Amino acid sequence: MRKKNVGNKVFLSGWINKKRDHGNLLFIDLRDNYGITQCIIDKENSNFSSLEKMQLETVIRIEGKVINRSSETINKEINTGEIEVAINKFEVLGACKELPMPIFSEQEYAEEIRLKYRFLDLRRKKIHENIILRSKVISFIRKEMNDLGFLEYQTPILTSSSPEGARDFLVPSRLNPGKFYALPQAPQQFKQLIMVSGFDKYFQIAPCFRDEDARADRSPGEFYQLDLEMSFVEQEDVFKVVETLMVNTFKKFSEKKLMFDKFPKISYSDALLKYGSDKPDLRNPLIIKDITEIFERKDVSFEIFKKLVKSGCGVRCIVTKNTKNNPRSFFDGIDKWAKDQGASGMAYFTFEKDNEISAKGPVGKFFSEDSLKELMKKTGAEVGDSIFFACDKVKELEKITALARDKIANELNLIDDNSFAFCWIVDYPMFEENEITKKIEFSHNPFSMPQGDLDKIDFKDPLKILAYQYDIVCNGIELSSGAIRNHIPELMYKLFSIAGYSKNQVDSKFSGMINALSYGAPPHGGIAPGIDRIVMLLANEKNIREVTMFPMNQNAQDLMMNAPSEIDDNQLKELNLTVKSKK
Repeated sequence: MRKKNVGNKVFLSGWINKKRDHGNLLFIDLRDNYGITQCIIDKENSNFSSLEKMQLETVIRIEGKVINRSSETINKEINTGEIEVAINKFEVLGACKELPMPIFSEQEYAEEIRLKYRFLDLRRKKIHENIILRSKVISFIRKEMNDLGFLEYQTPILTSSSPEGARDFLVPSRLNPGKFYALPQAPQQFKQLIMVSGFDKYFQIAPCFRDEDARADRSPGEFYQLDLEMSFVEQEDVFKVVETLMVNTFKKFSEKKLMFDKFPKISYSDALLKYGSDKPDLRNPLIIKDITEIFERKDVSFEIFKKLVKSGCGVRCIVTKNTKNNPRSFFDGIDKWAKDQGASGMAYFTFEKDNEISAKGPVGKFFSEDSLKELMKKTGAEVGDSIFFACDKVKELEKITALARDKIANELNLIDDNSFAFCWIVDYPMFEENEITKKIEFSHNPFSMPQGDLDKIDFKDPLKILAYQYDIVCNGIELSSGAIRNHIPELMYKLFSIAGYSKNQVDSKFSGMINALSYGAPPHGGIAPGIDRIVMLLANEKNIREVTMFPMNQNAQDLMMNAPSEIDDNQLKELNLTVKSKK
C-alpha cells in the first residue's frame, strides 16, 4: 500500500514484527513477504489490550483504514513509509509460542539454534532477501541460457557409483538386493551422453550430491550447479558463453563493478608462481616473484637461505609499494603471523638510498648494493618499497606466499571490496605424481582432452602433458571446473593406462560412456558454475549457508528434520540390509 491508498478500508495479514507501546497508542509493524506496514491502535479501541499482550511473530489479520503519517513520522527507509493503517479490529490466524530467537534483530546467533529453527531464521530480513535473490538469479540464468540457444534437460538422480572424485551417497536397491544406486556427484557422464545423442547445447540447474566435509564455500551433502555442455566446440567457445552469462548476471544483480568484461587467462603454472594458488583474487595487486637466483650470488651472505637454496628450496617474495614509513610493528607482525601459520617466518627489509642503494631491516646487511639493484630490477621494486620473502620447498612456498599475499593486502587495504575480478585458469597438467605413493594420477578430470597433436604426444613423459581443462575464479573463489572432453575411446584407454587402469577396468567402471563414444561421438566440452557460490558473491556473504534455504550443519546433519536418522528393522529387512553396531 502506498499514499494512493489513503482512505481505503483494507484487510492486511502478516506477522507481528515489532510492537511499540506509547501509552495511549500502540504501534505494530506488520510484516509479510513484501515488506513492513506500520499499524496503529489507540487505547479507546476494545482490541487494544489484546494486541498489547500479543506475542511477536503471531500471524494476524487486521481490518482498518489507510491514513497519512504525520510529516515528522514519515519513514523513508521503507516503501510504505508515508502511510499507516488505523486498526479497527483483528483476528489471530496463527498463534506463536515463545521465540527461541528474535526475528527483527540482525544479531548473530549460534549455528545450532539458527539451523534447528531455520523456518524462523528465514524470516529475518537479510537471509529472507538472500533466498529471494537466489530465486531471481536462477530465473535470470535460465532465461539467459535459453537466449544463448541452450535447452534444459533433466538427468537421472539415481545412477551408478563413480570411482573418481568425492565419496558417493549410496542408495540401496529394494528390487536388486545387495546392489546400490549412487546420487550423482555431477551429471558429468550424462551430459556427455546427451551430446553423443545429437543434442547440441544442454543446460540444467542440477542438484549434485557429494559426501564431503563442509567449508565456508561448500555445503556438505548437496549443492546446485549450472551444468552446461556444447557439441562441436573448442575451449574459446565455452569461454565466450560463460563470460557473456557471468557479465550479464553480475551486472544485473550487483552494483559492484566488474574489473574485466573480458576475463584474463592465466596458466596453471603462472597462477602458482604469481599468486601461490590456482584460485587467485585479482582484486589484490600484489604479485609473487621468484628470487631464488639472488641467493646464489657471492655478494649475498644470508647464509640461512643460501644453505636452503643449495638443498633444493626456492625463495619467493612480495614487494609492497611505498611502505618505508610503515611502523616496525607492521613488518614484525607479518613475520610473526607467518610463523603462526607454520612457516619459518618472513624476512623483510625496505629499499633506501642515500649515496647508494641500501636495505633497512633485520636482514638488510646481508645484501650488497649490486645484489639490491639486481633484486629491484627483477621485482620492479623502487626506493621506498619493502620486500617480504620466504624460503622453502615449492609446495610449502606456494602455500605461505599465497596466504601472505592476502594477509599483506588486507593489512594495507589494497583490495577493492566494491568489485568482482573474474579470471580463467587454463593449461592444467593432465597428470600429477602422488607425493606419498609416487604413482601417476589424474590431476583434474580424467575425461579431458590432452593438448597438442594427438599423434605426437609423448606419453612416456606424462607429467608434461597439458589438458584442455579450465577453472573460472572470481575474487579468490573457484566457481567451476570444466574441460573439452576426450571423445576418442582409444585415446581414453591410453590415458587411463598411464594412471594404472587396465582396459577391462575402464570398460567396467565407465561402460556406458566408453560404449557410447564408440558410436560416433562429436567433439564436445562444457563447465558447471556453482549456483550457491554465484549467489554468495552477489549477496556479499562469506558463508554459503547464508544463501541456502535449508542447509546442513558442519557434520552434515539437518537439525530441523533430524536427518540422517535411524530406520526401523522392517525397512532394513525390505532392503536386505543389516546395520552393524559401531563399537
